[in-house]
Amino acid sequence: MTHEPMSRSSSSFFRRDAAGDEERAALTPPPPPPAADDKGGAPAGRRRWPSSVMRMKGVGSVMVGVVFLALLIVVHRWVGLDASFLRDSSMVSTSTRQWHPHHNISTPPLMTLPPFSCGNGTAAPATCPTTPPSPPPMSKPAGRGEPAPSCPDYFRYIHDDLRPWRGAGITREAVERGRRHAYFRLVVVSGRAYVETYRRSYQTRDAFTQWGVAQLLRRYAGRVPDVDIMFACDDRGRVRAADFAAAPADAPPVYRYCRDATTLDVVFPDWSFWGWPEVNIGAWPATLEAVRRESARVRWPEREPFAFWKGNPGVARIRGELMKCNPASDGRDWNARLFSQDWNHAIHNGFRDSSIPKQCLHRYKIYIEGEAWSVSEKYIMACDSPVLFVTTPYQDILSRGLVAGEHYWPINRTRMCESIKTAVDWGNAHPAAARRIGEQGSRFVREQMAMDYVYDYMFHLITEYAKLLRYKPTVPANAVEICAESMACGAAAGRERECMDESVEGFVAGFDPCSLPPPFTEEEKREIAAREEEVLRKVAKLEEENM
Repeated sequence: MTHEPMSRSSSSFFRRDAAGDEERAALTPPPPPPAADDKGGAPAGRRRWPSSVMRMKGVGSVMVGVVFLALLIVVHRWVGLDASFLRDSSMVSTSTRQWHPHHNISTPPLMTLPPFSCGNGTAAPATCPTTPPSPPPMSKPAGRGEPAPSCPDYFRYIHDDLRPWRGAGITREAVERGRRHAYFRLVVVSGRAYVETYRRSYQTRDAFTQWGVAQLLRRYAGRVPDVDIMFACDDRGRVRAADFAAAPADAPPVYRYCRDATTLDVVFPDWSFWGWPEVNIGAWPATLEAVRRESARVRWPEREPFAFWKGNPGVARIRGELMKCNPASDGRDWNARLFSQDWNHAIHNGFRDSSIPKQCLHRYKIYIEGEAWSVSEKYIMACDSPVLFVTTPYQDILSRGLVAGEHYWPINRTRMCESIKTAVDWGNAHPAAARRIGEQGSRFVREQMAMDYVYDYMFHLITEYAKLLRYKPTVPANAVEICAESMACGAAAGRERECMDESVEGFVAGFDPCSLPPPFTEEEKREIAAREEEVLRKVAKLEEENM
């Protein structure tokens, strides 16, 4: 995960019009912020420097000269700063490689899965097939026996998550200790999945997580090993590393959507990749395509020159602090336009004002944690607008792959308002460089977080976990079998069923998953930490100069 400043010839942003924007911005100060409407929301209008000022005579001309000189001094520190100022010259860009769904490089065989029917209301609902799908006879790219292409670098954190059990392995006793954290137990035996439920999750987190595993079993039929997993559906990690410092292998391996440096929870893709029906968000591929279309409809220079965030500020104290960065009654403007999301109103309003794709109308988007990581992260990254990422201790599969200064602009969580203002001022003064950060972040979620790689991440995590088990998994007495047929037919009518229909896997893959890269070396970890620290230091220095 090393990178260097992108050359002008390697970036589509350095077209003639973009370069012209950059040159003009270097000579022109950022325009004064437009007045906000009476709701503190979108600007009521944009003001330009009146041309009559430049025609002033006498004393007026002297005043213009003084003002112009002052502006040159203010703008001087911005001149020549493109995105490369954040990165050391020895770094190699992670964005130069084009990532595509790895099976598109050939024409591998695909075995169509038969459609299933849920009956006509009088017949019994569909049950799981007697015999699960089998893999196609050929499972190599183009049948040539070539190795699959390497997975993205964030897959290497799979090794880190499983490191506590690398030596002694995972015992049944360790798994059982995770029961107090778990919402359900997932067991795969001979290609069939079984779930024992301990408690219900918030909304349908558990159901769509299980649905994702059922799709994995369809996609890579016959290749998912037997496993026994405790799964938690709440936000924060609970397995504290300090409690197992003397014997890490005694820690319960609990799968969860995120973790931080103090916990040992095993990170797994969140449920919303297959849909979040309660808030009208569909499966990831369709949602990503809708965001792409809306992003293309309003070009970046035409978007509002502010940082946008919309969400529920009540779920975390830090979000309440963020709301203080809205335009203040005393005239202060931090370049942020922040809105509270009332989900009850949105539900009754049919989500007409809560469309994810319609939120690409500002030049900058803000990402901030909720109770822990937030599902909104991937949708915010997809708009082609630079993401102002409030630094956070929480790690999910997406955030682990992001590079500060390349995929996002880091925002200091202890002085968010000042940090946001600096980032927006810099971006408006350097539009080509800002657009490049936005495009690189969006490209990351479109390419490296495509469903191909989500499934491959699940496959490799489960496979590596299974290698560590020191016992043969068995089906719990109270477990029920799950599969696409039983889950879809048992789902509530409406949006829940629609999300399942959108995300059901219709084929057994005739190709292998991408190839899991090796773990990071200690030297690589130090280099990654040092590079991130350097970016944060440079941003902090810029903020001090801008205050």
